[in-house]
Amino acid sequence: MIRRFNRIVSSARPVLVDFYADWCMPCRLMTPILKEVKDQYKKNVRIIKVNVDHYPDIAVSCRVHHIPSIVVFQRGTIHWSGTGVQEANDISFALRDLL
Repeated sequence: MIRRFNRIVSSARPVLVDFYADWCMPCRLMTPILKEVKDQYKKNVRIIKVNVDHYPDIAVSCRVHHIPSIVVFQRGTIHWSGTGVQEANDISFALRDLL
């Protein structure tokens, strides 16, 4: 799975990764925020979710120690990250620089 993840985040198109867990209440607050970001950027940004309980190796490789964590990749490089519930405007600001 980590090879597939690395292939996805190596894309020229920005990839926003939502690291979450099913039991995490703040993680659930990210769902409508990410929908807003997705609606704003449509096909310009790929959004994927990674459950840290199912894929701890991916979380460790991205240095995710707290959830929710949002990490923006482009060409395999982390360009922005935020821990905790993030506002759509903050995520959008980070993405604008990559488009």
